[in-house]
Amino acid sequence: MNATSSVQDRAAALSAAYGDGADGATPTAPQWQRLLDRPANQPVTLLNLFKIRDQAAFDRYAEVSIPAMQKAGGTFLMIAPCAGAFLGEDEDWDLVAIGRYPDPAALLRLFDDPDYQAAFPHRTAACARQKVLICDN
Repeated sequence: MNATSSVQDRAAALSAAYGDGADGATPTAPQWQRLLDRPANQPVTLLNLFKIRDQAAFDRYAEVSIPAMQKAGGTFLMIAPCAGAFLGEDEDWDLVAIGRYPDPAALLRLFDDPDYQAAFPHRTAACARQKVLICDN
């Protein structure tokens, strides 16, 4: 098996575990592949934007996801309410979270964690919409 098919197989496995991303609540296979194609020694910073519909569901997700993230090697640089746009189109996000992982493998450890997988549906239920951007460090 070559590296390209291995990455494609891993992206397909992640899509099978989390969903195909058609609902916008999980990454699509090409988005998983974008993560998997990153250099192995490069940190990964994620800018998360959340529009919350169910705070109790989000709290259930956070109760598991924050310790799972830390166990995987990640850390939050910031979690804060969104105060609105300073420049550009105003979007009505409720929460901004910036998380950093030492490398793509650490982020993948989070997604492989069975407790995180079990909690992820709470994130989906909690969010009216969400956006996660990968940032280069």
